[in-house]
Amino acid sequence: MSRHRFEELISHLDLQPHPEGGFYRETHRSQERVERSAGGSPRSAATAIYYLLGGEDRSTWHRIDSEEMWHFYEGDPLHVHVLQPHGALQTFRLGNPLEHDGADFQALVPAGAWFAAECTVQDGHSLMGCTVAPGFEFDAFEIAQAELLLEDWPLHQELINRLARK
Repeated sequence: MSRHRFEELISHLDLQPHPEGGFYRETHRSQERVERSAGGSPRSAATAIYYLLGGEDRSTWHRIDSEEMWHFYEGDPLHVHVLQPHGALQTFRLGNPLEHDGADFQALVPAGAWFAAECTVQDGHSLMGCTVAPGFEFDAFEIAQAELLLEDWPLHQELINRLARK
């Protein structure tokens, strides 16, 4: 990736820094409101964002209380790591399957799962979209502390520490 293309995407799409890392802009917030089975205030039925990671960026370990579908748009493949119950790890390779071996255009992160993402090419970039249903709210967004994740996923210490907030 050229630094020029990365900056061009940030400018053209009007992206802003995201608290988890990378850059984003909300592109849709449904006017329809839904009640959550877990209670709490009604929220938008769905939200969508553009999300951009450069090769050095990462989406640090975090979780939300809704399902999140990642959609690949452009650039290099991305790994989305999802910590599963009972110490397991699932890694999705998000990318263009016609150009990137083992990649899929979409990856679904279950509600409540801890997850993180990283580009697979150091000087590359990945542009994607993320759709959340019920819709994303920052008050339902939590960034993980590596020490707490390591209690349940000690076999993945290197990955957890590498993608943890510094």
